[in-house]
Amino acid sequence: MSVARRPLLTASAAGALLFALWFVPSANATDEGHVTATEQEDAGGGARLAETGGPNTTPYVIGGTGFLAVGAGFVTLAMRRGGRAH
Repeated sequence: MSVARRPLLTASAAGALLFALWFVPSANATDEGHVTATEQEDAGGGARLAETGGPNTTPYVIGGTGFLAVGAGFVTLAMRRGGRAH
């Protein structure tokens, strides 16, 4: 690869990373609809385990796997190019 293209590749990688981070949800800590264990026991519900239903994490798992694969590809490419004598 030409030395002149390296800054372009670095800028492209940084831009892709920033674009990916744009999709990370922000943390909004609210107390809406929160029922404590004490309130549940007082209501006659007894001690119950926490509900596991939450946001759908499938897109994050797929995206993370994709980024992991791309990163592994970059490492493999760097290893191949590093073995050549200059």
